Amino acid sequence: MTDFLAMHFDWFADPTAWVALLTLIVLEVVLGIDNLIFISILTNKLPKEHQQRARTIGIGAALIMRLLLLATISIIVRLTDPVFSLFGHGFSWRDLILIAGGLFLVWKATKEIHHTVDPEDHKDTMMGDAVTMGIGAAIFQILLLDLVFSIDSIITAVGMTDEIAIMYIAVIVAVTVMLVAVNPLSNFIAKNPTIVMLALGFLLMIGMTLIADGMGFHVPKGYIYAAMGFSALVEALNMLARRRKARRSEEKP
Repeated sequence: MTDFLAMHFDWFADPTAWVALLTLIVLEVVLGIDNLIFISILTNKLPKEHQQRARTIGIGAALIMRLLLLATISIIVRLTDPVFSLFGHGFSWRDLILIAGGLFLVWKATKEIHHTVDPEDHKDTMMGDAVTMGIGAAIFQILLLDLVFSIDSIITAVGMTDEIAIMYIAVIVAVTVMLVAVNPLSNFIAKNPTIVMLALGFLLMIGMTLIADGMGFHVPKGYIYAAMGFSALVEALNMLARRRKARRSEEKP
């Protein structure tokens, strides 16, 4: 037991390891935002009695998936090795998974944007079908994106540190934050319909970023989250303006 602790927790006395841990926790939480937005939008389409269960299962599955991927770290590292080349670019399994996940996100976000713009024409939207098919269909779709985001998350962790214990702690803390934040975020999206369109725009942008990354065109995450933050700030100002306008209308005799 003493040898095990010495092997996996000898970094406790290293200040740089603590800096790496805190940095990785922040990165994992930020990477989890994409996952949270998707889960919130999808579960809000379910009947009320199924929403909490679907969110818990979705985030629980994200944690399990990340921990299982960490347990097979040697396999995950090899996912970045090219398996074939096309147009001068070597594609790895990670690239293919990111491209598939990006296409799925772009298709799903586009379908839901169409449904939001034209609510009468929603016969072929998977978001609409999720209510009909029930919680099982919603969880299946959440699991698909959990896999994509989990692989990206773990590869980020591997690039940050060599200490497996630091990776486990960062992932567990980040998913715990997701579990705490998912209900407030889902409720906020449900109460503010305009936020839905903004969130769908985020998913569309994230999907395109995943595709670009898989094709070998890396877009720095800082640019993506800066754009999301700016858009959220503009929407917050719009919401504030609408509320003040509504109050003034109520105060008028």
